[in-house]
Amino acid sequence: MTGGMQHPVRQTLYLDTPDQTAAFAAALAPLLGPGDTVLLNGPIGAGKSHFARSLIRARLAALGIEEDIPSPTFTLVQTYLAGDVEIWHADLYRLSGPAEVDELGLWDAFDTAICLVEWPDRLGSYAPGNALSLHLTPTGERGHRRAELVFADPSWQARIEQAGSVYAR
Repeated sequence: MTGGMQHPVRQTLYLDTPDQTAAFAAALAPLLGPGDTVLLNGPIGAGKSHFARSLIRARLAALGIEEDIPSPTFTLVQTYLAGDVEIWHADLYRLSGPAEVDELGLWDAFDTAICLVEWPDRLGSYAPGNALSLHLTPTGERGHRRAELVFADPSWQARIEQAGSVYAR
């Protein structure tokens, strides 16, 4: 870990509906800036794309921009201009590892853009150490998700608390 990094912190949130997942994503959206990366983990159908698309939609809506937000499953990366910052939404499911990721230009985006990365295991050891890792797990009840947030960069703590307050249980 680099300077300023600590041991990983783990926090768990419970998202009872897709709307709650979208609300958490929308609340986190304005708190992100250039160089912030959210790694979206979970099985197929866990809500990774829903979270990412909700976050992007909210960030653009705050600027008065309405845009279709497709899943990058087949294009691998979708980019959006949100004011003075780009948002990169990457779905790495179809890639086998870091060598294939290299062709996407994602490494540079980690420094300059807001990056939302589905299937981040494909990054291997190249995942940014300052990223927020969000693990979404269906709990068995329809629409319910357990969201485990893992981060080492202390700047995430206040942002998670602020975003999480939108649906305090």
